[in-house]
Parts: sequence; C-alpha cells; structure tokens
Amino acid sequence: MNRFLHLFCFVFLLPSLALGANLKGVIREKNTGEAATGAIIRIDNRNDLYDVAGLDGSYSIEGIAAGTHRLTISYSGFASVEESFTIEDAKTLDFALAGNTALQEVQILNKRDGSAELSARSLERNADQVLNIISGKAIQLSPDLTVANVVQRVSGISLERNSNGDGQFAILRGMDKRYNYTLVNGIKIPSPDNKYRYVPLDIFPADLLDRLEVYKALTPEMEGDAIGGAVNMVMKDAPGHLSISANIAGGYNELFLNRDFTSYDYRGIDKQSPYERKGNKYNALPSDFSGAAYQYSSKRPMPNLLGGLAIGNRFFNKRLGILVAGSYQNTYRGSNSTFFDIDKVDTFKGTTLTKYSKRAYSEQQTRSGVHLKSDFRINNRHKLQWYNAYLNLDNIQVRDVTAMQLTIGGYDPEPGNATMNYSTRSRFTRQNIFNSTLQGEHQLTEQLKLNWSLVHSLATQQTPDNTTIPLLGTMSNHVEQKTYVQDATRRWEHNSDKDNAAYLNLSYQHNMGSMPTQWTIGGLFRDKTRTNFYNQYQLRPSNLQALYGKDFISIADIAWTVQNPKGSVGSALNYDASEQIAAGFLQFKLSPKQLDLTGGLRAEHTKQGYEMQFPIGEDRPTGSQKYLDLLPSLHLKYMPGTKTNLRFSYFRSVNRPGFFEIVPYKIVNEEYQERGNPDLKRAIGDNIDFRYELYPRQGEQFMAGLFYKKIQNPIEYTLQRDAVRGQDIYYTPGNFGTAQNYGLEMDAIKYLKKWGVKANYTYTHSAITTTKSKRIRDARGDLQTINVDQTRPLYGQAAHIANLALLFKDVKGGWDIQLAGNYTGERIVTVSQFVDNDFWQKAFIQLDFALEKTFARRWAVLAKVNNLLNTPMEVYMKEPYNNKDYIPEQNLDKQTLIRRDYFQRSYLLGLRWKLQ
Repeated sequence: MNRFLHLFCFVFLLPSLALGANLKGVIREKNTGEAATGAIIRIDNRNDLYDVAGLDGSYSIEGIAAGTHRLTISYSGFASVEESFTIEDAKTLDFALAGNTALQEVQILNKRDGSAELSARSLERNADQVLNIISGKAIQLSPDLTVANVVQRVSGISLERNSNGDGQFAILRGMDKRYNYTLVNGIKIPSPDNKYRYVPLDIFPADLLDRLEVYKALTPEMEGDAIGGAVNMVMKDAPGHLSISANIAGGYNELFLNRDFTSYDYRGIDKQSPYERKGNKYNALPSDFSGAAYQYSSKRPMPNLLGGLAIGNRFFNKRLGILVAGSYQNTYRGSNSTFFDIDKVDTFKGTTLTKYSKRAYSEQQTRSGVHLKSDFRINNRHKLQWYNAYLNLDNIQVRDVTAMQLTIGGYDPEPGNATMNYSTRSRFTRQNIFNSTLQGEHQLTEQLKLNWSLVHSLATQQTPDNTTIPLLGTMSNHVEQKTYVQDATRRWEHNSDKDNAAYLNLSYQHNMGSMPTQWTIGGLFRDKTRTNFYNQYQLRPSNLQALYGKDFISIADIAWTVQNPKGSVGSALNYDASEQIAAGFLQFKLSPKQLDLTGGLRAEHTKQGYEMQFPIGEDRPTGSQKYLDLLPSLHLKYMPGTKTNLRFSYFRSVNRPGFFEIVPYKIVNEEYQERGNPDLKRAIGDNIDFRYELYPRQGEQFMAGLFYKKIQNPIEYTLQRDAVRGQDIYYTPGNFGTAQNYGLEMDAIKYLKKWGVKANYTYTHSAITTTKSKRIRDARGDLQTINVDQTRPLYGQAAHIANLALLFKDVKGGWDIQLAGNYTGERIVTVSQFVDNDFWQKAFIQLDFALEKTFARRWAVLAKVNNLLNTPMEVYMKEPYNNKDYIPEQNLDKQTLIRRDYFQRSYLLGLRWKLQ
C-alpha cells in the first residue's frame, strides 16, 4: 500500500516538478510610469525561456528550474540589462527603467522613441482643445481601407454610405456632413463634389496617413466654418533614416459569388458632349452619341487588388528629408436593393405604395493616390516644408432596375398581371484632388516665431455620358407579354473647384511674471473659383411601337431621334461661382501652474457669388452674399495631476451655403425635383464642451464629456410642395429657425497583457422645428391641407452611436488581431413635407475583422473581412401602408419599408514588407 502511495505521488507530482518555477512581473519606465511594451525578457540566454512585455508591460516565464539564474532585458532604445536572481517556486520581479538608476540597477543610455499609438495618446493629452486621434499604427491594423471607414471608429462619428455600402461622409456629433470640413496637414482642401463643400472621404486611401485627427472644438487660429468639427489627415512624414515599406493584397466581395458583375465600355464613351465637341450652333444627331455606354457585359469580376509603396530617407547630413508614398486600390463592389415608390401620404388612409423595384448595383472603384513630402532644415532656426498630393477616384457603375407597378389593391401574385418597368443606367465618375503646399517656420528670436503657408489646390469631377435607357413592359399570368423602349437620357456633367490661399502667423512667447504666455496673431486670404457644366440630351426611339424580341434584341438595334439637338445648356446648372475669404485672429495661451488657458477672437469676411453661363429666359441671373463674422473662443485645461485633465471649451462657428445651393437651379430626378435657394443664409453655431480625461497607463485612457450646440438658421434639405403647381414635389435647402444639439461622449482604452479593448459611446439629442403639411377634414367632411410646425431630430443625427474593438497582440508570436463592431442608431435620411412621414434609416450593427502575422522581422501576412454580419441598410417610414393586398417584403410592423440594400461580405488577404 505504501509503495502504491509513493508511486501515485511520484506520477502526479512529476509534471509539476518538470514545469519548474514561474517568474512574472511588470516592466515600466520610471520617469513616465508607462509600460515598456515590447521589452524582451530572457533567462540564461535560452530561446525557450523568454517572454515579451505585453500591452500593459507585464511578462510571465514558466518552467524555470530552482536555483540562481541570469535575466537579460532588451528594450528598443535602451542598453541591454543583466540581472542575477534566485528562484525556488514562484517569484515576482518588477523593473522600473529610469535614467542612470533603476529598481534592479538597470541603466538607461538612450531615451525611448514612442510608437505612433503612444504619440496619439500624448497629442490628445497635450492638445489645447477637445481632440481625438487614431494613430497610423491603429489604422494599419484596422479592417478599414479608406479614411471614411477609419473615421467611424472615433466617438460621436457616424457615416453616410454610398450605393455600394462603403463609407463616404462623416457626421460629427449628429451634425450633418455640411457642418464639418476636411484638412490635409492642417490645410483646408476643396471638394470635387458637384454641389457641395464637403469632401468625400472615400477618395483617400487609409495607408497614406500617419494619423487621423478629429477636432471637436476650434481655436482662433483655425478656420471657423465647422459647427460639428474638423477632420485633419496628417500624411506620412520623412523618416530619420532610410525606410521602405510595401504592401499588396487581393480579395473578393461575396456578392459576386451569387450573381454576375455588370459593366460597360466606359473607356469608349465620349468625354465631352456634342455641344462641347462641335460648338454651340451645332444640332446633335443620333450618330454623335457613342454606343459604348450601353455595350454591357455580365460576368464574374476579377479579384480586388490593392497595393502601396512608401520610400523615405534623409540627405545632406540629415538636413533634407524626402518621403514618396503611393497607393492603388481596384475593387468590385455592389448591392442588391429593394425600393418602393410612394404616390401620396394621406393622414387618414396612410401611405400608398405605387411601385416595387429590385435594383442591382455593380460598381468598380479604382482609387489611387501619391504624395511627396519634403522638409529642408536651413539651420536650427529656419525650416521649409513642401507637400504635394494627387488623389483620384474612378467609379464605374451600372444599375439595373426591374420595377412592378402597384395599385391600391397591392400586388396579387395569383393572376400575375402587372405593368413592368425596366431601366439600365451606366455612369462613370472621376474625382481628382491636387494639393501643393509650401510652408516655412522661422524662429526669428528666442521669443518670436513666424509661420507661413502658400497653398494651391484643385478639385475636379467629371461624369461624362451618364446614360439611362428605360423599357416598359406588361405581364399577364406571370408571362411577359410586350416590352417597349422609352425615352433615353444622355447627360454630361463636370465641375472644377480651384483654391489659392495664403496663411501668415506670428507668435510671441514670454513670461508674465512666472507664468508662461504666448500671443499669436495671424491671417488668411483665400480666393476660390468654381465652374459647373451640365448638359442633358433626350433621345426618343424612332419607332415608339418597337417590341423587344421582334424589332430589337439589344439596345444597339434601336434607332433614335434627338429631341433637343443642343441639349439643355441653357439652364441654371451651368454657372461660375467665386468666393473670397479674408480672416484675421488674435490668440493667447496662458499657462499658470496646472492650467492652460487658450482663447481669442477670429474675424472672417466672406464674399460669395455666382453668375449663370447662359441666360435663363431673358436674363442671365447673378447673385452674391457678403457678411462679416466675429468668432470668439475660449479653451481651459486644468491638470490636477500628471494623469488627469479637466477641459472646458466654448467657440462660435459658422456654416456657409454651398455654391450650388444658392444658384436658382432646377433638376428633375427620378423620384422628385431638386431646386436651389438664392435666399439661403449661413448658419451660426455656439458650441460648449466639458470633458474629463484620465490616462492611467501607457496607451490607456478614459474620457467622458458633455457637449451642447445652439444653431441659428440651421440649413436642412426638405421635400416641399410647389405653391403654384401643387402636384410638384421638390427637394431644396432652407433655414429653419434655431436648432439645439447636445449629448454625452465616453471613450475608453484598456490593455491587459496581450489583450486590449477600445470602446466608445455617444448619446446625442437634437431638435429642430420645421413647417410641414397635414391633411385634415373640414366641417363638411372634405379633405384639405394645412401647415403645422413639427419638432424632429436633425437630419442624419442618431441618438446612439457606439464602437467596440477587441484587440489581441502577441509581440512574441507576431500576432495582431482585431474584431471591431460599430453600432449606429436610427436616424432621419430624408425629411418629408408631411407630418410624421420622414424616412428613417434603421439602427444597425456592422462587424469587421482584421489580422496581421509578422514573421522574419520584416514580413507580415494580413487579412481583413468587412461586414461579417451582412448587415443591410434599411430605410422605412413610421407609417403603415394602405394597399389592401399582399406587398412583397413589407414585413415591418406598423411601418412602411422604403429601401433595403444588401452589400455582402468583403474579404482581403495580403502581404506587407518593411525595411526600417
């Protein structure tokens, strides 16, 4: 029995003896208290007894035999450290690295360079105003390919997406995209959009960025036309030594595993209309229109292809730094969409659905960018910088629509009788942005510093030969009977926005008693010119009774006549616009103990105008607006400890009308008209922020803040009914009294060994009151329409927005894994002219995944998956429909589905190489 007990104890104790002792601890920097992430701890110089300090600085090494051992610490930028220790069971050894002395007699020879992620947290902590930053390293490891998708990870930001589900515009704190502006290296850039000022962020490849900054409060030195905030893209800078990085990846969209991708010969279309090619006296003939726009092909697309290259170095004894970086992305995306048309809304009978459409989008996006950034240090006091960037986005889209007419009786699937509408639209859009910025920094004296910038920017957009060809058919007993071709449209549009600007700032630093003080005075002058061209032709089939299958097999078989031989150039859509902004500011910064106080006053004078290129009737309309804005601001940062900030900010800002918005234009679209508003005024916002910030450890943070905005004359787009022609509905911008917007923001970053969590949540509440129509019955029982005021949220504002990212980082194994989720609550996407009939986008969750595995030091394999849940975009109206019979896909309780888009998942697999 005793022999059996001894054997039992030996068998069960042997594994624990073999495992040996466990050594663990935390490595920090003594001066900062921050974790020494990435430090390598090795025992007896053995390759099987080592660990790498995790995100929180912790390490753990198991299986150490009892006795005395030699511990070695290697840490980038620090001298190698050796320390003897004795261990028998479990032992904890913490190291605090400090200059010349250490807890374990560790000596530091050099100061450690912070990583990009740590630099982002430091910049947030030291900023004068409320600011959020996503570092270049976080961008690299994220699932996102464009700046638009990156920016959604910031607290308080939601996205407006395009027809293929990709992010395009940012909505900051519930303020629509029009209330924000975009910067590149702190310089405002123009928009290639043909109507508005805001810049589509999907034109920027994410891999060109060093970091992404989101300013939620403005100081006097910043331009004042941002009520929501400003997005600043800081591009990659010249390194301190030779650095080369490259990446290449391929992928596929799951949508096209189940259907073909439709494209057309976009290279063969005419880039100019017949009017432009042959003069204003020429009458266009059918032969002047290329057939390339309807030479369709349907097949499975090639894999997506993405690549990037960056090369940088310093020359002439480190005085000249140069970085050249380029990016290329060619992707195939699309959506399968359901869409319902509404004829009218009756307060008593509800909504009548008139058309049920199935839309299939196929979009090829080719995105490219190149930037050159150089700096030359003349001496220790004088430095020059020159930045050049060229960005291009080509979008080739084909939209196929199959629509069924609905009646008040709905859709009866049994008889299968219906009127069918078919249409195919081919559209090629090219957007370009070019920016060249020359800057100088001059330390004139120990206290006096001069900064200047000269900027030239050009943004263009071309949409040549936008072609729509509709067909009309009938169905009986589920069998298509007859299909006729209808009038086709061929549209040419192009615009350019040229921007020349000069900045000059002079700052003076001194001590007011013992208090550091800085005064800055500066100014800006910007001259902006915009041209817009629009020409649309209407082509009618020569044989209106031509039948598909009998008289024509394809669109190429149809003979056409041109209904308007000169097109529609005599419209308000052809205009020249200009804007001159002259601004000056005075800014102070006082820094008594534990306090930074930054404030001042900015003055901006705006002169904005337009002139039609062609007469409208007998006149050639012109218009202009002039106004002066005084924009005060004050920012207080109280630092009760080394890890804590308390912030208060107030600033006044404006939102100017877009060039296109004040032009008296009229566009007839498929669902409604669009009209300009020459009487549109600028909006003025007063903004207040409070924020508490805690930075407990390296790279970690907790922030909680409140914000409030009061907007005078907010600009919103609404659907209105023509006062003269009551049946006409048009979409137009307008000013609507005073709006309020307030909310709560929370941000948190926490690391534990190899795991990390990034989370944020924003609650936003806004209110705006606008006049709407309502149908009531009078004393005789007859229906009449009256106007009433209704209070609703601002366009695009979601009450709840949240982000949650789970991180895994194994430095020892070379793994970086991220699962990122985004939640956006319901929000208004179209404002109706009727009470309670706005279109709302349903709340949704989008889940994305990214992985990167580093090996052989310089190589990494990367994988990204977007839209893991295949989350649809759904738009609905909070009103039931009144069609009596069955309507396909109308499955929302007491609500009417307007649109549902599915985009499917996108997969990407690639390789990254880096020499540094």
